[in-house]
Amino acid sequence: MSAPEPENRRRPPGIYLLPNLLTTGALFSGFYAIVAAINGQFVAAVTAVFVAALFDGLDGRVARMTNTQSEFGVQYDSLSDLISFGLAPALVVYMWALAGLREYGNFTGKLGWLIAFLYTACAALRLARFNTQAGHSDKRFFTGLASPAAAGALMAFVWAMESFDFVGGSVRWFALVLTLSLALLMVSRVPYFSFKVWPERVPFFWILVVVVAIVPVAAHPPSVLLMIGLVYVASGPAMWVWRRLRRRSAGVPKEPGPSV
Repeated sequence: MSAPEPENRRRPPGIYLLPNLLTTGALFSGFYAIVAAINGQFVAAVTAVFVAALFDGLDGRVARMTNTQSEFGVQYDSLSDLISFGLAPALVVYMWALAGLREYGNFTGKLGWLIAFLYTACAALRLARFNTQAGHSDKRFFTGLASPAAAGALMAFVWAMESFDFVGGSVRWFALVLTLSLALLMVSRVPYFSFKVWPERVPFFWILVVVVAIVPVAAHPPSVLLMIGLVYVASGPAMWVWRRLRRRSAGVPKEPGPSV
């Protein structure tokens, strides 16, 4: 008969199932996007990235609502985000458009996959900066473009072009510029609204706005999502310029940077 286990020996803590299950759904969607892009199924790949964004938006909120936050969940979510919003979009846009740059020569062929790698690396750096600075600054703003928003804008572009029968090769240079711009915005100090802080009560007018906004999205999702994505991407630099012009006109010293 074995000796009884000492009372001070504790089993390692478990993990919370529901939020981590949602994170796993996001990770699976990102992996599926990569597989679909390799097989040339670009619309399916884009859809999978948007599904990953849906899961990513739910896991944190579910964890807060059910009081099941954990350090394990934070790290797992970051690794999932790197696959779903860093590696997957980069491979999708590379397979769809940037790989075609090889037609112009060896240098441009290398440029295509290097820009795709830069996008992935910037997403990783953005996530690492978010983890190290979280909880120390204004939650109303992100510092730099969030990786899900960058992935959404890039995938909306691919989806919109596919819906209008533009093959990736015909817009490869625009895809290159867009991918590079989104990569640099992710690691920039440009502020973006985080939409994490909402008032408990809003005027009835805003409910009407949401209902009206659903109509064009349902009518043609690719073009509307692309428009929304590009407007949000442009809002950061516009806010950055407006803040500096206002400070210069008022003679106010430089403010500390916004949150991650």
